[in-house]
Amino acid sequence: MWKSVQPAPPDSILGLTEEFKKDQNPQKVNLGVGVYKDDAGNTPVLRCVKAAEKLLLETQSSKSYLPISGDPAYAAAVQRLIFGAKSDVLSSRRAVTIHAPGGTGALRVGADLIHKFNGDAKVWVSSPTWANHNGIFGAAGFQISRYGYYDATTKGLDFNRMIEDLEKVPAGDVVVLHACCHNPSGVDLDGPQWQQIAEVAVGKGWLPFLDFAYQGFGDGVDEDRIAVEQFAAAGVDFFVASSFSKNFGLYNERTGAITVVTPAKNDAEVAMSHLKTVVRTNYSNPPAHGGFVATMILDTPDLRTMWLEELSSMRDRIVDMRRSLVAGLVAQGVDGDFSFIEKQRGMFSFSGWSDDVVVSLRKNNNIYIVGGGRINLAGLTTSNIDYVVQSVAAAMK
Repeated sequence: MWKSVQPAPPDSILGLTEEFKKDQNPQKVNLGVGVYKDDAGNTPVLRCVKAAEKLLLETQSSKSYLPISGDPAYAAAVQRLIFGAKSDVLSSRRAVTIHAPGGTGALRVGADLIHKFNGDAKVWVSSPTWANHNGIFGAAGFQISRYGYYDATTKGLDFNRMIEDLEKVPAGDVVVLHACCHNPSGVDLDGPQWQQIAEVAVGKGWLPFLDFAYQGFGDGVDEDRIAVEQFAAAGVDFFVASSFSKNFGLYNERTGAITVVTPAKNDAEVAMSHLKTVVRTNYSNPPAHGGFVATMILDTPDLRTMWLEELSSMRDRIVDMRRSLVAGLVAQGVDGDFSFIEKQRGMFSFSGWSDDVVVSLRKNNNIYIVGGGRINLAGLTTSNIDYVVQSVAAAMK
């Protein structure tokens, strides 16, 4: 059946990683894939995760199926994390949450749910956005449009263009927003800007869909929820896709969640009934282990404290690498002002390096970067930063 079928193109990011793995050069550096690395270049299992898994090993008595929506304790822990324990959303019970297989699964479940009732809507994504947003919402049957976001000249946010574009989004359409640590640019909105975006959503009647994959990687767990808080205060319907891949390091456990927020408790109950039908015909019920681990950490004071300390260390390391990269480029005499890299948040940065530089770095220096110049700062370490800076300086001459 495959003789007349052309091979599908490789994923631009994961395909780059496969090429990196085949590279035999000991100096190779992967700045492409969005995975946290420690200073030794490893993606670690957090100490709090190991401690929680030890407790699970001792106490878990069954491997039976979870409910379609996942463990209720997990859903409650997710809601406390993304909204805050004292949020009106929790006390009014106007949100429902299910355990989805990773942030990607959360986005797709949400997309399928919306398409079930509003298949004619368009989905609007930022320009640029995480490449898989286009694939996920396109596969769910939506037409994709774009709103302005990044200004390549200033290397910052084009907020006026963003507002102008969002003012034109028709009622009922879906707008995908990066809640923090924008991927791929690293450029975020501040509190007043988020408030203005929420006001536009209320006035125009479009549906906000927040991708919240990096909570804690910006300024902190509490600080990073500002976007969620603004939409919650607005009292509108909105969706939140969240993930524990990055902030708990649970990449291969596929531990995510989709949360539907409504104006009233009765609406939330209706939403949950249809979420279950979407899940039942897709993966039936979620994987359990990662959810149990995350719930135990969030609900156990000592483990939660350990987690917050480890998360802070990861965040600080990325900030240090941003500073080292900028200082190194200046020391090498590379033309241009790279201070914008220090102002960005999260793992990613639009480096401003052209595709010619990206190709040169891969070909001549075995440094792997996604086309367009997006780099993962977590791929930099104290042992490879000098090599990367020197290679970039040579490629840009």
